[in-house]
Amino acid sequence: MDERAEALAPHAGGGRAGGPRYISPAPLAPDSRSADDRDKPSRNDSLTSQLCTVVGGPVGDHALIGRVRFWTPLRVLFMFALIFLALGWAGKAGCIQQTAGADGRPTLDWHNGRQYIAMCYSDTVPLYGAERLDEGAFPYKKSWVEKAPGGGVETRYMEYPVLSGLYQYAGMQIAKTWDYLPLPGALQVVIYFNVIAVGLALAWLVTVWASAMLAGRRVWDIALLACSPLVIVHAFTNFDAIATAFAATGLLAWARRRPVLAGVLLGLGGAAKLYPLLLLGPIIVLCLRADSLRGVTAALARARETARYEFGFDRVTATVRELTRSPLLSAGVAFAAAVGTWGAVNLPIMLLYFDGWREFFRLNTTRHADPDSIYNVITSFTGWQGFDGYQPHGEPPTVLNLVSLLLFVAACLAITYIALTAPRRPRLAALCFLLIAAFLLTNKVWSPQYSLWLVPLAVLALPHRRILLAWMTIDALVWVPRMYYYLGVDRKGLPQQWFTGTVILRDLAVLGLCALIIRQIYRPRADLVRRDGIDDPIGGVLNGTPDPRHPWLPELLRPHKPHIPTA
Repeated sequence: MDERAEALAPHAGGGRAGGPRYISPAPLAPDSRSADDRDKPSRNDSLTSQLCTVVGGPVGDHALIGRVRFWTPLRVLFMFALIFLALGWAGKAGCIQQTAGADGRPTLDWHNGRQYIAMCYSDTVPLYGAERLDEGAFPYKKSWVEKAPGGGVETRYMEYPVLSGLYQYAGMQIAKTWDYLPLPGALQVVIYFNVIAVGLALAWLVTVWASAMLAGRRVWDIALLACSPLVIVHAFTNFDAIATAFAATGLLAWARRRPVLAGVLLGLGGAAKLYPLLLLGPIIVLCLRADSLRGVTAALARARETARYEFGFDRVTATVRELTRSPLLSAGVAFAAAVGTWGAVNLPIMLLYFDGWREFFRLNTTRHADPDSIYNVITSFTGWQGFDGYQPHGEPPTVLNLVSLLLFVAACLAITYIALTAPRRPRLAALCFLLIAAFLLTNKVWSPQYSLWLVPLAVLALPHRRILLAWMTIDALVWVPRMYYYLGVDRKGLPQQWFTGTVILRDLAVLGLCALIIRQIYRPRADLVRRDGIDDPIGGVLNGTPDPRHPWLPELLRPHKPHIPTA
């Protein structure tokens, strides 16, 4: 061995202790990760280990991890997602079958409650006519008069938030264009459903991609998202995949320390469904814990100093960059961007068609307890008439609205207290799951597809595969008694209590997940994500940030020291 080899020998790998040492013939790859710092479910998860026997068993000790050219984990996840999305479309395909009507013209085969017996119901099909999309009208501008339950008539408009309504309008335009062109034809509503389904599938794939980017070394956890039973049942039930895509990409932008983009994406999600805006709450609370008055003051001083010497667009970007060095100011920037984006999307519709724009808010105010809500569950088993008693259609349940709001506020305060006083700063995904779960459990409306909101957050917050798969299966199976309850007892359906009984099981499963996450927050060593020294992959500016030495919160809201038992 020459002198150069002897000098390099201590740093060369490849030999046993005391054995020959070798010099790499070429520089080592920039990516020097080994299999040791990657999550390998087939080796450390009993469920996956048993399932992988179908394809040859667990990964070997000498397998090349992370060096496959084509079948990367992300592409495998996309393949899984496409398979489950295809199963979801097949499950809804029974409701777009055509048959001959009484006049001999083709119509949808929804006779004798077929949409419930085949369990293929999707809101997108009846909404094509109910929202007057079949007339080619612009949502929020078009109004119509329909009979109200209990007698009388009422004026109606598009009942969805602006971005969801515009998505339906775009789908309608594509369907009508397809029908006009010399292409393979079907009923317009069938073409419309398929157009909408393609867009929702792409949105879910975006959700899978963003979640995989957020998962870090535990990328295979996202297989639970791609292969969720809830995807089969609810991916095409409504338009919620749009909101999950914006929520996931918004969290990804926050994780990559781009608060303005995060706010824009969450604001767009809020214009499609409400829940992405709620994710700003955990961000603000965690930044409140991670920052101090001294840090905020220093960031403001740097921003003012930068603004003095920059001009034009550079002045704005440089000032924002200095502000976002402070966690709390970074959260403020994201919040402002989200509110501004939501307003920019909603303001034109609000100014041009105010009555149509406020229809979503009016209906949610006057809406009574949804069949899935805990309030209706209590009514179904006890005969309780609710907080407001019997009310005619269109009369807002004032007490129910207030109770639902107060319960959610109380849950938010409890989550805030947990976030601020936990011995170690909780991960963002954990708080986001707790908040959305609290919103659904206390709200008077839990539409079945809302469960999709929880899936990405649950996988990122509590990656225990057996537990999550059990919850998702329970939630997906609620669809069966729901459909047969809607069919009606007179047509050999199920009584309401069969349905509400399964709703109780689903709610208990969600509460169980919340309890496990809270336990994980107070016992960080039980957190699978935080093993190997990882703090918070989604935290962005919060990732790796210690609690400040001089907190500005009162003693009651400061982190509690972990209890160390004495002998």
